[in-house]
Amino acid sequence: MSHLSQSDLEIAQLLETELHRQRDGLEMIPSENFVSRSVLDALGCIGTNKYSEGYPGMRYYGGCKNVDAVENIARERAKALFGVTHANVQPYSGSPANQAVYFALLDPGDTVMGMHLYFGGHMTHGLPVNFSGTIYRSVQYQSRPDGYLDLDAMAEMAKKEKPKMIIVGATAYPRQYDWKPLKEIADSVGAFLMADISHIAGLIVAGAHPSPVGIADVITTTTHKTLRGPRGAMILCNGNESTPLKKVERSRENIPTLIDRAIIPGLQGGPHNHQTAAIAVTLKEAATPEFNVYGHQIVKNAKALAETLLELGYELVTGGTDNHLILVNLTNKGISGKEAESVLDAVGITVNKNTVPFDPRKPFDPSGIRMGTPALTTRGFTETDMKQVGRLIHQALSEGMGSEAKQQEIKMNVKELADTHPLYPDLSYLG
Repeated sequence: MSHLSQSDLEIAQLLETELHRQRDGLEMIPSENFVSRSVLDALGCIGTNKYSEGYPGMRYYGGCKNVDAVENIARERAKALFGVTHANVQPYSGSPANQAVYFALLDPGDTVMGMHLYFGGHMTHGLPVNFSGTIYRSVQYQSRPDGYLDLDAMAEMAKKEKPKMIIVGATAYPRQYDWKPLKEIADSVGAFLMADISHIAGLIVAGAHPSPVGIADVITTTTHKTLRGPRGAMILCNGNESTPLKKVERSRENIPTLIDRAIIPGLQGGPHNHQTAAIAVTLKEAATPEFNVYGHQIVKNAKALAETLLELGYELVTGGTDNHLILVNLTNKGISGKEAESVLDAVGITVNKNTVPFDPRKPFDPSGIRMGTPALTTRGFTETDMKQVGRLIHQALSEGMGSEAKQQEIKMNVKELADTHPLYPDLSYLG
C-alpha cells in the first residue's frame, strides 16, 4: 500500500486507524465480516478500469473479453453453490438487488407484503419512506410478542390484502425459516414469494440453515455478510434461459429474463467488474469444506454467546438463536439500546442499537441491541471465546456505565482477547 501512503497520507492514516480498530476490538454487528486477502486483492484489481454495460457476449462496449470471462465464472459458481439455474451477479448492493425484483415482477401501485422494519425486517421490504413503500402499496406483517413469525397472522393478512409479492427475510430475526409454509401462503393468493437471504446466505451454503431454493420464486442476497465477500449482491432463480434483450411475459418461468432486464437496461449501467471478480473469489472460497465448517461454527458461537447472556440475566428475543445473531431486550437492565451501543463501543465491542418486537421506545433510542458472530468466527473464535465475550459485554453494561476508568480497563481486556486471534497481521496502509 506504499503508493497510497505516498500519494494521500491523510486517507492512508485513516485506513490504518480503521485497521487497528478492527484488529483491536470485537466486531459483532451481524451484517459485518472480514474478507480474505484474496478478496481484498480482487477488489483493488484493474477490473475497475473497464466499462462493460450489458451481459457477457452482449456488451455495449468493446474490449470485454476478459471481464466477460470473469462474470461467467462468477455466475457459474453462484449457480453451482446455491443449486439454481440462473444467477445475476451485477447488483451493486442488496437494496438495488431488491429494487430490481420489484421492477421485474410488479407495477407501481401493486401490493407488496414484507416484514415491518421494527420487527426485524429491512427498509426495502416496504418501509413507508423507502421506494418500496412509496412506489408500491406496502402492507407489513409483524412477529408475535415472543419474537417468532406469526404464520397465521401472515396468512390472514395475505388473504385480506391480496399482495402481488410476499417478501420473507430479515435483518434482526434470530430463528430459522421454514420456507414451505411461507410458500403455501404466497400460493394461496397467487403471489410471488421473494426470499431475501442476505443475512443467512453463508449459513445456507454451509448447510446450517434451510435453503429456499426450489421453493421461493426469486432469491436475493448480499455477498458481504455470512457469505464473507465484498459489498455486492446477487439475484438467484430458476426458469427459462435468460435472453435479456427480449421482452417476455411476466411469469414464473420467465423470471431469469425479467430479472436481467430489470438490472440492465432497467436500473443499472455498467457493472463493477472489480466487485464481480471479488464475488467470484468469494464463491470459490464458499464452496470449500473449510467454509462448511465455518458456517456451522457461526451458529455454535452464537448459541454459546446466547447461553452466556441468558445465564447473566439478559432477556433475548425468542429466548435464544438458531442462526448468526442475537437480539437482546435490555428493558430489565434499565438501559436503552443507544446507551448500550455507546458504552460497548467505548470498550471496543461493536454492536448496534435495535428495536425489539412491540418496542415502546423510539427507533433511534430503542430497547435492544443486535449482535452476531460471523466476523469473530472468521477470526477463529470458538465457543469458549464467546463465553468470555459474553462476560465482557456484561461487565461493560453493568460496571462500565459512566466510568471511563472502568471502560479503559475493560477495553484492555477486549484487546487482549482480540490479540489471541490476529486479524490481517501482514496488512498495512502506511508501509
